[in-house]
Amino acid sequence: MNIKDLEQKALWLRRELFEMVMRQRKGHIPSSYSCAEIMVALYYGGIAKCTPGKPDDPSRDRIIVSKGHAAMVQYPILADLGYYPKEELERFTQPGGLLGMYADFRIPGIEGISGSLGHGIGMGAGFALAGRQDGADYNTFVILGDGECYEGSIWESAMFVAHHKLDKLVVIVDRNELCILGRTEDLLDQGDLEAKWRSFGWDAITIDGHSFDELMDAFSKAGNSDGNPLAIIANTVKGKGISFMEGRSEWHNRMPSDEQIALARNELGMEG
Repeated sequence: MNIKDLEQKALWLRRELFEMVMRQRKGHIPSSYSCAEIMVALYYGGIAKCTPGKPDDPSRDRIIVSKGHAAMVQYPILADLGYYPKEELERFTQPGGLLGMYADFRIPGIEGISGSLGHGIGMGAGFALAGRQDGADYNTFVILGDGECYEGSIWESAMFVAHHKLDKLVVIVDRNELCILGRTEDLLDQGDLEAKWRSFGWDAITIDGHSFDELMDAFSKAGNSDGNPLAIIANTVKGKGISFMEGRSEWHNRMPSDEQIALARNELGMEG
């Protein structure tokens, strides 16, 4: 896909997610919207290897959404790849449905699950090390929340990955500067995240996480140094695409009114 096609795919993803959440009035729209372009770049931009209809392809790249409250961002994509019927999107969070608020291993295409934060990079490290030992050629991509980076397990895993030179692992930090309690820097100042990852032995780059040009360029740097893993600090906007949700922590898991639903649908270019 070219850049314009990827931008349209990101809009499609936002629309699909909005419909999913509004059917049941459950879900985390802003957390998913901030990483929409990241996920589209991985799955549709030729970055991650994935075979339509074959979620268990041994040569596939592994993608882990460690910020588990945004797990649903994968659901329309995995259905689009033919991993399960698209009708499952209509049963999101319903009893008997495949797709819950948080992902689980019953869902084809899900590589790692997270309710408690901070564990995705540890799982990714295991995948990367196992791949090396097996002589496999797959990459592992882990999407972290910036609020999630408060967790000590993130930095334990970061040291492990750097020590073992697991350069087929890429971390993308969704740097939307918000968590459920407010602005991340007001709660606990994280400082310069790019410098912090570098200090742990990683290559690191800071980009606009909504720019496909910058995302594609950043992903191209993976595996290009002397064994160092890559951390991409993706500056994003929580709720990107719906004006009244953008950059507002109170919308973490809040549902809009009927009037706000109409406004959101208009901004997303949806009918009705």
